[in-house]
Amino acid sequence: MKKGWLLFSLLAIVSLFLPACAAVSSSGVIKIGAIGELTGSEAALGASFKNAADLAVKKVNDSGGLEVGGKKYKILLTMLDNASMVGRSAALVYKLYEQNNVVAIIGPNADRFAIPASESAERIEISLITPRSTNPKTTLDTLTGQPKKYVFRACLSDAGQGSLLARFALEKLGAKKAAALYDAQADYNRAIAESFKQTFEAGGGQMVAFETYASGDKHFSDQLTEIKAANPDLVLLPNDYSDIPLQVQQAHILGIYAPFLGSDSWANTELLRRCGMDCEGSYFSTHFSTEDPSPVTQEFVAAYTAQYESPPDETAALTDDAFKLLWRALQAAGVADRQAIRDALAKISQFQGVTGSIQFQPGSGDPLKSASIMQIKNGIFTFFATANP
Repeated sequence: MKKGWLLFSLLAIVSLFLPACAAVSSSGVIKIGAIGELTGSEAALGASFKNAADLAVKKVNDSGGLEVGGKKYKILLTMLDNASMVGRSAALVYKLYEQNNVVAIIGPNADRFAIPASESAERIEISLITPRSTNPKTTLDTLTGQPKKYVFRACLSDAGQGSLLARFALEKLGAKKAAALYDAQADYNRAIAESFKQTFEAGGGQMVAFETYASGDKHFSDQLTEIKAANPDLVLLPNDYSDIPLQVQQAHILGIYAPFLGSDSWANTELLRRCGMDCEGSYFSTHFSTEDPSPVTQEFVAAYTAQYESPPDETAALTDDAFKLLWRALQAAGVADRQAIRDALAKISQFQGVTGSIQFQPGSGDPLKSASIMQIKNGIFTFFATANP
C-alpha cells in the first residue's frame, strides 16, 4: 500500500512538470496556441486574424508538416476567443499553457488585450508573438524597465514607427526642418512624435515646432500659427484619422502647404471622405500594402484572396508573419521546446516577411523592420515606397 501510494505521488509530481517539458506528442504533432478577438467589439480584427492563422497552418500541414530536427510534424492549432474582453486574455494564456500544452502562443492583437496576455506569458516563460500590438508596454516590463524575455511582436512598435518616419522624411523627402502637432494625452501619438523628433534631430534635421493638443479638441489655430511661423519643410500628424481632416483643413486656411506626414492611424478610408482634396499628396506609414511588389507579399495576397475571396488587410498580413517567425524559430531550435523556441526567436535576423524585413534586436522583442509608405493620390491610398530601418 505504501509502495503504491509512493508511486502515485511520484507520478503526480512529475505530471506537474509535463506542461513545461512535453512539447511534441508521440503522434508527431506540435501544439501551437492562439488568442484572438473572435467575438465582441473587435470581431472584425479577429476574423482577419483567424483567417490568416488557419491559412498559415493549412499551408504547413498540406505540405506534409514542418520539418524540425530532421523530422516533419503536423501543426495542431488551438485558437481561443478573448471575446474582446480585457480580463480574458491573461487567463487564456494559462489555459493554453496548462491544459493544451502548447509550446508558443500567437496573439492577441489589440493593445488592451495583448499587454495583460504578455505579462502572463512572461511570468510562466512561454513565447508569445503579437501580430499587431504596437504599445511599448507589450514588450516592456514596467516594473523593471527592462524588455520582456518571452514576448515578441511582428509589427513595428509606436517608437519604431516614429523613427522610421523620421528617416523617410530625411532621406526620401529631403526635409531639413520639421514640425509636429500631436495629441499629448494619447500614448500612441506621443510615442511616435517623440521618437520622430529624436531620430530626426539625430540625423541632422531641426524640429522647429513641437505642438500638442488635448483629445477632443476641434480648433488648432494657435498651434498651427506657431507651425506656420517656423516655416517647416513638412508637418508630422501622428493622430487619429478623425482628427486629421480638421487639422489639415485649418492648416491650409492659415496658408500652411508643406507636405503632411502621418502614421498608420491614417489608414481608414473614412479619412479620404472627410478630408477630400485637402489631404491630396500627403504621406503616411502603414504595416502592409497589397500593392507592395515584393514576391513574398504578392504570393501571400494571391493565396489569401484565393482562399477567402477578398484581399488581406494588415492584420492578416502581420498574423502570417507572426506564424512564419514561429516556424523559423522552431526550425532553428531543432526541437519543439519552449525555452529553445524563445532563444531562437531572439536570434532571428534578415527574415523577409509579408510586411517587410524583420530583425529582432539583441535583448528585445521589438523588431527592426520596414514599413510601407502610402501617398494619397487622386483621392485614394497609393503605395509609394518601402521604408527600411
